[in-house]
Amino acid sequence: MSLMRAFLRSAAYERRFLAKNPWDLAMIVWIPLLAVLMIWWVFSQTKITDLPIGVIDNDHSPTAYTLVRYLEATPDITVANTYRSQAAAEAAILRRDIYGVVTIPNDFERNILSGKPSPVVLQVNAQYGTHSGIVQKSVQSVVATLSAGVEIQRLVKQGVAPSQATIAASPISIQRISLFNAATDYQQFLASTIIPALLHILAMVVGATTIGRELRDKQIGRWYHFIATGSPDLTLLNKTSIDETKSANRLDENSVNKDRLDAKKSDASTPPKLRAPNQVSMLVVLFGLTGKYFWPILAYSLWSILAIWLATQQHSIVLSSIIITYISLVILMVLSFWLGAIFTLTSFSLRAGLSAAGFISAPSYAFAGVTYPYIAIKDSAKYWADALPLTHYLKLHIAQLQMKAPVMVSLPIMYGLMLAVVIAGLVTVLLIKRALAHPERWGAR
Repeated sequence: MSLMRAFLRSAAYERRFLAKNPWDLAMIVWIPLLAVLMIWWVFSQTKITDLPIGVIDNDHSPTAYTLVRYLEATPDITVANTYRSQAAAEAAILRRDIYGVVTIPNDFERNILSGKPSPVVLQVNAQYGTHSGIVQKSVQSVVATLSAGVEIQRLVKQGVAPSQATIAASPISIQRISLFNAATDYQQFLASTIIPALLHILAMVVGATTIGRELRDKQIGRWYHFIATGSPDLTLLNKTSIDETKSANRLDENSVNKDRLDAKKSDASTPPKLRAPNQVSMLVVLFGLTGKYFWPILAYSLWSILAIWLATQQHSIVLSSIIITYISLVILMVLSFWLGAIFTLTSFSLRAGLSAAGFISAPSYAFAGVTYPYIAIKDSAKYWADALPLTHYLKLHIAQLQMKAPVMVSLPIMYGLMLAVVIAGLVTVLLIKRALAHPERWGAR
């Protein structure tokens, strides 16, 4: 029962703090909510279409006009403008007015009719990998279609049957079947994975600040004393508006232990000497820590529901896959809180904890194998990627929501995340116990 009281006191203490500190509340409520909605809005257009390109037509023949019409008819690209010179087209690319330029050479039609090669030149801004890839694929498809049509017409004029001419023009064809993300939906491919990565970053920041501010404000000892004994009632204190002297006087008026007598003997204008608790219970710390992070865990569990719902509302996903993905995402959020707390408690500095959290979580999406294939990265990068919890969660996320793999395939990942949460939680408790034993290090920024 005393452990449950420690949990409730810590949760009440944190609720009071969040009510009086809107920025800390925003990190739990408003910022993650706006981030999720903004990311989904950015990818509201599920497919990339009508990428602007330019055309330099040096031939002005019917065949060249046909090529331009085919380019315009392709849904992925659109002919935004025609240019008279190469310099004008390159300037448009640099201004990002277009993402590529197709150059139709002189004597384009004459060379085709005479059986000579007549290459079409495509220049793209490869700095934009996604854009340039789509432009290259679309232009290549248009040129291949036009080339096959020209060859079929030539063979038909020579007396070959149309069916045989079609086979002769393209004897080997490719049948492409997309096993996963068949609709090339960028909401499912990118947005549904970016949102957990963003929540992971915000959760690590919240994890670092929630315990880090107690160290920074020299309140971690009083927090433990409150959750262990219920005295003084720290839920009535606003640490942002009451200075250390007034906090000491308030402590003098409410405390009934030995510190109360010592504080009364000291000068009221002199801050009391920080003391380590005489005895620290690991179980009290554990339940108090859980209560302190109860509100962030509750809030980020709700944002996880929103993230999973957005990722599955337009696709048919079995319920078991949705459940295991949601549970794993919540586990990842809890693990992120513990990791943020560990970084801060290890260094006894909120600033160092936030720096470490940002250094590890911010680039984690780049190593997760979503935008860049995991199999193609170097071994040293793989070691780093395997050490990041986001990598393993996104493997589960993609397997369940995009590949529609059996649930049994992803169960080991979920169990691994659970084990990581337990280990990280125990480490956090040990580090809090160590921090309580070193009051001389409280107050570091």
